[in-house]
Amino acid sequence: ICLINSIIGFQKRNGTVYYFNGSMPVFQHPEKDIKSFRLYTTQLVVNGTAKQSEIVRAFGVSKISVKRWVKKYRESGSQAFFC
Repeated sequence: ICLINSIIGFQKRNGTVYYFNGSMPVFQHPEKDIKSFRLYTTQLVVNGTAKQSEIVRAFGVSKISVKRWVKKYRESGSQAFFC
């Protein structure tokens, strides 16, 4: 398991990404499902479970991308990721 922070981790296995809170699985999506990845990692930030910088470090995405996803989520909600 790769850690996002001391509470949240993830693991890629057989084409699926699994997210864990401690040892409990909390979410999963196909590895190529970018929309679900963006939505879930944004929810982690908005809910205060992870910092933007932790998402950037853990997944190698740009800081500006995470900021844009958070703004999109706050302005339009989860449906904005699937339009």
